[in-house]
Amino acid sequence: MRLWKVLTVSVFVCAMVLQGWGASLASAGESAEEPIIRIGVVPAVESLSIGGQGNFDIIDKQTGEVLFTGANAQSVVALSGTSTVQSFFRLQVAFTTSDVYVADWVRRATEEGYATYVENYNNGYRLYLGEFAPDASFAERVAFKNEVVAKGLAANDAFWKVVTTAEGENRLTISMDGVVKETTNAVRVIAASEMVTINGKAYRGVAEVGFNSSGTLAGINELSIEQYLYGVVPRELPPVPYGEVEAQKAQAIAARTYALSNLGKRSADGYDLLPTTSDQVYGGFTAEHPISNEAVDGTKGIVATYDGKLITAVFHSTSGGFTASNEDVWNSEATPYLRATHVAQKGNSLKYVPALEIYKKTGNSESLRKVKNGDFEADWSRYYRWHFEWTAEEISDVIGSYFNTDVGRVLEINVTERSRSGRAAVIEFVTENGTFYEYKDRIRWALQYINANGSPAVLLSTLFIIEPMKDQETGETIGYKVDGGGWGHGVGMSQVGAVGMAEKGYTYDVILKHFYTGIDLETRY
Repeated sequence: MRLWKVLTVSVFVCAMVLQGWGASLASAGESAEEPIIRIGVVPAVESLSIGGQGNFDIIDKQTGEVLFTGANAQSVVALSGTSTVQSFFRLQVAFTTSDVYVADWVRRATEEGYATYVENYNNGYRLYLGEFAPDASFAERVAFKNEVVAKGLAANDAFWKVVTTAEGENRLTISMDGVVKETTNAVRVIAASEMVTINGKAYRGVAEVGFNSSGTLAGINELSIEQYLYGVVPRELPPVPYGEVEAQKAQAIAARTYALSNLGKRSADGYDLLPTTSDQVYGGFTAEHPISNEAVDGTKGIVATYDGKLITAVFHSTSGGFTASNEDVWNSEATPYLRATHVAQKGNSLKYVPALEIYKKTGNSESLRKVKNGDFEADWSRYYRWHFEWTAEEISDVIGSYFNTDVGRVLEINVTERSRSGRAAVIEFVTENGTFYEYKDRIRWALQYINANGSPAVLLSTLFIIEPMKDQETGETIGYKVDGGGWGHGVGMSQVGAVGMAEKGYTYDVILKHFYTGIDLETRY
């Protein structure tokens, strides 16, 4: 019997995991009916509103009882009964799929007197230490992290997250037009128009409010896969300015494949996927656009497969000229269809990325410090090439904050290993108070830039060169400069690269087979 407590975390952004779910879909071949998907559009709250456009019923999901009827109205659903909702800072220290590792880690941490928490996630476990009030000081949390790192219970890349839980009997109240009803079951909104609202936002399909694994409420949108894609494709590849239909079709197939291969991924919380970059960005009905809807309709049921199984169809904004193999970015086994490949460049569609020296600042590279919102330019991405500079004080603060220690002056920054695509694989920070290392895509978090609001932000990619800036008179290092290309992890399909290929006349099947090596395209329904 497992003795550790299982919790759900309310906020987390992570890299896409190279592991498919929905194994039955991956191996079942043709499917007669279009699948249904559930999106946790509001994943963890104490209350929210639901309603419908036109006439609708609010029903008890378990009993089928109609609790309310309405038209163009909203109701409020809230936690009630004896539930106690609490939010704490907790330190996520690891992810593992090993029960043996979890049991040993829990034993060691408990022996040291620390609170331990374990969350079921993606066929594995997230491990947490500590419990700090939301107003706990940063210094207090840093001291705790340094302590558990020193004891071998966490690594330097452990990070803090706010975890919301509810304990006690799970009940909810539904309020509408002054009438209040209570149930222990999830409730659903069924509208004749098939248009519902969750927290005032419009969605196709059905709205549902249920309990997540932490005991708080989740607002869930249940709809068909194709309707879901209507709200995904325009958010992942905006039709304005990227209106090339073949690129939109490629995006639709990649998004459909990702969705089908990840059905059930977050079933512990009552839904399949989140509407964020943790999975795929989903904007509901208001995000839809005629061009992206056309692309979804024109590729209905088409998915990408390798050896008959759905692929993990990861994608990113901009490659910078060369995509990456998955094992060069994440700690995962090499995936045969996620191989590094060249990407079409402006005016020269199928040439390889030039030497790294091309990333040094030119007249058309964009200073990241001036960028506020990350808007795209109409002609490919403004981040195809970019540049940034840190003062000596800024680079010390950035690296010191990441490693949770005072590093003093930064003496050298060296990329000691690169992948075949040219991306930094190992970076070395030589400082007055020690030498620190980071690896693969985590380098982007270790080497953050300072945006226009004065806040640190994750570096756009690992495809860069970094050099010291010297005082011309004394030769002293006064800062560092980085010149790079691309935006995102670099694995799989480059979205603006797909647009560039479409502009050159390539069709969606050629585009997808360029970015995903050796795949097939199949119609599943």
